[in-house]
Amino acid sequence: MTKVEIESRLRQFVEPHYGVDLMTAKAIKSIDIDGLNVHLVVELGYAAKSYLETLKSDLIAHLKSVEGIGDIVVDISVKIVAHAVQQNVKLIPNVKNIIAVASGKGGVGKSTTAVNLALALAQDGAKVGILDADIYGPSVPMMLGLSGKPESFDNKTMQPKVAFGVQTMSIGYLVAEDQALIWRGPMVTTALQQLLKETQWEALDYLVIDLPPGTGDIQLTLAQNVPVSGAIIVTTPQDIALLDAQRGFGMFEKVNVPVLGLVENMSLHICSQCGHEEAIFGSGGGAAMSEINKIDCLGQLPLDIHIRQYADSGEPIVVAQPDSRIAQIYLDIARKMSARLALKPKDFSGKFPNIVVQK
Repeated sequence: MTKVEIESRLRQFVEPHYGVDLMTAKAIKSIDIDGLNVHLVVELGYAAKSYLETLKSDLIAHLKSVEGIGDIVVDISVKIVAHAVQQNVKLIPNVKNIIAVASGKGGVGKSTTAVNLALALAQDGAKVGILDADIYGPSVPMMLGLSGKPESFDNKTMQPKVAFGVQTMSIGYLVAEDQALIWRGPMVTTALQQLLKETQWEALDYLVIDLPPGTGDIQLTLAQNVPVSGAIIVTTPQDIALLDAQRGFGMFEKVNVPVLGLVENMSLHICSQCGHEEAIFGSGGGAAMSEINKIDCLGQLPLDIHIRQYADSGEPIVVAQPDSRIAQIYLDIARKMSARLALKPKDFSGKFPNIVVQK
């Protein structure tokens, strides 16, 4: 038994969230061999607290087939780092990574998906925030059971409001629920920049931004000026939604923001009475779009009454029913999303010293 044999065997183990083997993902930090015994050190780059023991067991079972191997010890840890963003876009203090959740059109469940994914990341050990960028129709406060104006300790910046361990900010905290915001594009863009930059985010691994639906001037301006590490697109299987989702993908391509994957929402309707499943919006659309654009379909979510009920109650399903099938789908999508981001280039801007030229 040699180190080369161990490495060869590890290359045959495809980690389900990275989508590649751990050697390719550069997650294997050391392989120590002492006689017949092996000590493996693994470092994941994504939130995975509740998955570590499963991965450890799977790795040990996989390595046991190596001829002559003895005891196997696997140590796994998680280290989330900052990843590269668009060029010439200033980073946000205390925020390692910004993930934009977008859709080409409204009504596809983008905000519900964004909130549940943020909660799933937090459950898996990450420090997470969510920014409600839908200025005209803020829904994050209601979904998280929050209201009232945020605190300010210096009359210049705002403290994020916290629910279920997730830091949040929304225009919905600053205006009355029944007040219509009749603003032009530049005003909306300015408001969003203020919400993002004047909030005192606290040591976030991920800030999830729930973007407004569409791909107009507002969305394009935001994508150009907000330092985004990666984006996901939410769609339904029907052709009209996929057509608009394709436009969303094109927008991120234009501003050099990597699309981490696609989430197909409402892929199946589950009857609350008999449990019968039916693809009322069609089927296969998300997979086809993923294949055409060479991106991953991170997961498929059903059209289920419980997702809506829990979101309306202020306690989303990931929190209300963490062991349910649907919550586990959100958790799996969140892991895949953050794992795909972990494979992207890192941000090294903080590694270089400032150079000052003096006479």
